[in-house]
Formats: sequence, C-alpha cells, structure tokens
Amino acid sequence: MYEVLNNTAAQTLLAIQNGDSIRRVSQRLHIPYETVRQAVNQLEDAGYVSYDDGLTVVDERVRDAARELVAASAGVSFPSIDEAYVIPQFGEWPFAFTRIDAVYVWTQGGYQVGRNPDDYPLFLAVREQDVDAWEAFFDSFGLPTVFERQPRDELDGALQIVLEPRASLDIEHVEGYPVIPRTETIEYMHENYAQFQSALAMLNRMYEDLNLDVTYRATERART
Repeated sequence: MYEVLNNTAAQTLLAIQNGDSIRRVSQRLHIPYETVRQAVNQLEDAGYVSYDDGLTVVDERVRDAARELVAASAGVSFPSIDEAYVIPQFGEWPFAFTRIDAVYVWTQGGYQVGRNPDDYPLFLAVREQDVDAWEAFFDSFGLPTVFERQPRDELDGALQIVLEPRASLDIEHVEGYPVIPRTETIEYMHENYAQFQSALAMLNRMYEDLNLDVTYRATERART
C-alpha cells in the first residue's frame, strides 16, 4: 500500500499543509522544486494527495506511515544538522525558531555563532501545552530534548533540541522557516549585544525598513 513512500515522498507528505503550493513545500523542506514536484506526482497518482487550487492530503492516516518511515530512516542514519532543521516541520504542533536560531534565520544564514558541528543545539519556541508531544516526537528521531543547553559531554550526540515553552506563539516565516518575530529577535540581540553587534549591523543593511543605531566594521560572519 505504501510502496510510493520513499524518504523524499514521505517528507513531502509530512510537510504539506492543506492549500500549499509545491513551491511552498519545497521551501519548507529546503529541497529543490523539481524533486518535490516529482514526489507530489507520485503521491497524487497513488491517491494520497490531490492538487486542486493547492495541495490537500486525502487521507491523514497515511501521514502516520510516512512519519514512521522518516523516523526509521533517522534511526539508521543519525540526522545531520540540515536535517534537524527540517524535522520539526513534520510535527503536528506549531513552533518557531528562537534565540540563536532566530538570528540565524532572520540573517538568512549569514550569522552563526556559538555552535559547531560537534556541539549543535537547536532552539525552538513551542506552546506549553505541546511540550510532552514534542519530547515524544523528537525522541522518535533519536534527538534529545532539554530546556537549557547541556554540555557536550553529557550528550550521546552532537545535536540537542532546546525547547522554550510559551503560553502562546507569534510566528513569522523567512525562507520556509517559522521564526519568532523580527522585533523580538532584535530585542534578544540587544540583550546580548557583544555577541550580536555584527549581526545587528547585518540586519540593518538587509532590511530597508530598519534604522538600527549600530555600526560594525569587522568580519560579519562569526563562526566558532
């Protein structure tokens, strides 16, 4: 029954929100448009999705099989950093990248600080009511969840998901990534000014509607 659910088709199925265009799903997964289009064609031929004024998942039960397949794949090959940014899109609950990741998203990947491939936390804001569900979800992918960043030597792998529970979420989207609002991100950067001065200068040039009182002449791309 599920023979068309290879890993790409499964990810596509999980990423679809009813009414999406193929391009929107491609952006959400950060997979080339043509690859997603071919997966959508397979799913449509199998009767799992329809494409009439936007994509619609015909039978929600198929998502369970797709999620099991993607989780099983993660069990065989531990998720990479790039894959870890996509995996939350497969959950059923809202989230937004926050803290360092909000800076990373709003600078469109231009500013990265305080992380390296061997010690890489991802910071996600989630609703308080969904915390248990998110913990179980990430556990199915072999990803540990914490509420404060943990030392590398206390973890089995390089990745950790740092959850920030909130009563409610205000979500914006940048290049397919759900993220806390830009104003909140800038406030966080000001609170940690020494770390993010160059990122503030970068944002000031990227977005014409900003008028931040900041200048920075050193190398903008800070990687440690």
